[in-house]
Amino acid sequence: MHEFTPADGTITMFSTTWCGYCTRLKKQLDAQGIGYAEVNIEEVAGTAELVETLNGGNRTVPTVIFPDGTAVTNPSAAQVREKLGV
Repeated sequence: MHEFTPADGTITMFSTTWCGYCTRLKKQLDAQGIGYAEVNIEEVAGTAELVETLNGGNRTVPTVIFPDGTAVTNPSAAQVREKLGV
C-alpha cells in the first residue's frame, strides 16, 4: 500500500470508470482545488484486491487513502478537506 500513500495535502482515490460516486467526488475535489491521484482498480493490477482488503472484503469505490496511511470509503469532499486540514 505504501506505493499509493499520497504526498501531504493530497489523496489517492481508487475508482472505476463507471462509478457515479467517484465522478461526483472528483468534481467536488476539482472545484475545491484539492489534489488527488486517481487509480482505476480495473486497470491497475493488484489494486482491486487492495481495495477489498481496506474494505473488509468489499470492492467499494471510491476508496481514499490519506497521507497518514489511513483510508476511508466514499467520503464527502468536506470529510476529505477536514482530514487534510485544508
